[in-house]
Amino acid sequence: MRYLQGEPQQLPGNRKSLAAYAARHFRFEVREGVATLTLNRPERKNPLTFESYAELRDLFRELAHADDIKAVVIAGAGENFCSGGDVHDIIGPLTKLDMPGLLTFTRMTGDLVKAMRACPQPIVAAIDGICAGAGAILALASDMRFGTARSKTAFLFTRVGLAGCDMGACAILPRIIGQGRASELLYTGRAMGGEEAERWGFFNRLVAPEAVLAEAQQLAAQLAGGPTFAHGMTKKMLHQEWNMGVDEAIEAEAQAQAICMATNDFHRAYHAFVAKQKPEFEGD
Repeated sequence: MRYLQGEPQQLPGNRKSLAAYAARHFRFEVREGVATLTLNRPERKNPLTFESYAELRDLFRELAHADDIKAVVIAGAGENFCSGGDVHDIIGPLTKLDMPGLLTFTRMTGDLVKAMRACPQPIVAAIDGICAGAGAILALASDMRFGTARSKTAFLFTRVGLAGCDMGACAILPRIIGQGRASELLYTGRAMGGEEAERWGFFNRLVAPEAVLAEAQQLAAQLAGGPTFAHGMTKKMLHQEWNMGVDEAIEAEAQAQAICMATNDFHRAYHAFVAKQKPEFEGD
């Protein structure tokens, strides 16, 4: 990890400040607790490289320890979100790797999704234009997605001779849009238009292209101003309960909620309610 000045700030409990993180392969800006991560190769529709994959993975892992970042927005520069893996920087070299090398790569890309799901901050994707391949997976791994009517989301792996089961797509996509719809997209690789994506539940809402980033940041700011420890617990439960029966989930939520009831934010909310004031949450 690189920082603008000196070493990472070490905070009690292995906590870190990431506001000064200087990204190498994308833009990273933090304002009032909201980090905006912008894929920044607009001339190529913001494709990913080996290096950007790895840096994204490492950054999302570090976000689990960052107490100065409360929510994350991920977007693309220009009028596109992300066109997937760079044909020249990734696809070409992959055709020359042996099986151990290929498996190292596919595990690394999967680790990015794991890191996104494991970081406690809610992630809001602002999606315009092309959102394809690994770019569609970045959107999929986010917690919420704002799109535009002109956006085109494609899990196009079969169009290059690969399976649709990439980076967790077969596990996550059916949970968002349903098994039949996910099967169609993953088998055919066709593009899903913005209105269709909203209708199917992939997008939380459609926004005008010139406003999609601002609205995603507005939602992220709203979440950052809320009980962020509790938001992290909600995200963890949403993820963990995929593999639980109903009885297990109810017990897990009982334990999670009891932990949240012991936080200062819970007490702040109570006292604010009694005083007929708006609570000011601090994330502890």
